[in-house]
Amino acid sequence: MRPFREDDVDAYLEMMLSPDVRRWLFIADDFGRFDAWLQMCAWLGQWELRGSGQWALEDKATGAFVGRTGTHRPERHDWPGLEVGWTLHPDHIGKGYATEAGRRSVEYAFEVNGVDELVSCILPDNTRSAAVAQRLGFAILDTRELSNLPGKPVNIWHLTR
Repeated sequence: MRPFREDDVDAYLEMMLSPDVRRWLFIADDFGRFDAWLQMCAWLGQWELRGSGQWALEDKATGAFVGRTGTHRPERHDWPGLEVGWTLHPDHIGKGYATEAGRRSVEYAFEVNGVDELVSCILPDNTRSAAVAQRLGFAILDTRELSNLPGKPVNIWHLTR
């Protein structure tokens, strides 16, 4: 887990355009390289402004970009709290990266951010992410619609220190 670098943009774009990631994150049809770059900038900015954000996730042995992971608290009036999340390139799903990185993100949030509770917002039919949340000790607290996904109920998973 490390900060995003400019040379991550093409691999990040490839991940964001994969069918599974598009499905779970509702990526727009016109999402392109500039949008990928802007998201990476936003993650770096969130670290600067809030001390939380997503890291680039890379394979230790090869240095290859695997995905992103970390915490997230967007400036939305209805966001339920500091969220732990993960997004992997489909080539790296099922290798334990999400659970390992998610666990480290939880530890970081509790130890460094000093929060007592965390959330993870997961669509009900995203069974792979739900399984990761369960392995990390999260439990569903609520199901609701968030302003960024109108008409799409989201399970709000919850974990306390």
